[in-house]
Amino acid sequence: MHHIDVHVEKDIYDVNNRIADANASHLKSHGIRAFDLLGAIGSGKTALIVRLAPMLKARGLRAGAIAGDVYGDDDFQRIVAAGVPAYNANTGKECHLDAHLVEHAIEHLPLDEIDVLFIENVGNMVCPTDFRLGAEKRIVIVSSTEGDDVVNKHPMMFRGSNIGVINKIDLAGFVGADLDRMERDMHRYNPEMKVFRTNMKTGEGLEALLDAILA
Repeated sequence: MHHIDVHVEKDIYDVNNRIADANASHLKSHGIRAFDLLGAIGSGKTALIVRLAPMLKARGLRAGAIAGDVYGDDDFQRIVAAGVPAYNANTGKECHLDAHLVEHAIEHLPLDEIDVLFIENVGNMVCPTDFRLGAEKRIVIVSSTEGDDVVNKHPMMFRGSNIGVINKIDLAGFVGADLDRMERDMHRYNPEMKVFRTNMKTGEGLEALLDAILA
């Protein structure tokens, strides 16, 4: 029975990876660079898209987004209100986006009007880890309000990402979060990870983060 489960799991991942590679090729053919955004509910994924869109525009680049949620369109509405073309991808009972959902979402986007595509995954620190979507980099966002042990509780999320963001640094003192510990934990699980500390309200740390995303 265990052998059957292993084969089924491998088949699922293989199919997902083939579609993810096709997504990457499709986006590249339109000159689009795509980036995954991962993190818990309330970490700041949507806020990051909204803040980075005008910064990209100032650099001559147009942002687009796929908003992934189990249900509803709250994040999608915030992104569209910021003037960013987007598609709302509801997963139903699934706790993560997969490459097929992203493939479908791409069909509904004005690809010739987008230079940088943000794929905002469902707010979950476990499920999205194993499912590639077709992006060139993964960005994982945590906030100080989640507690300074949040990284240590979810090592796989950080091992599989390229950039780490510690958000809501202005609230760390109020919740007793040690930002240095959070950064140390990120580097412990992924020594090559570039880590940035941000405040979405003031914009602190965002220019350096955007430089790293586009590097």
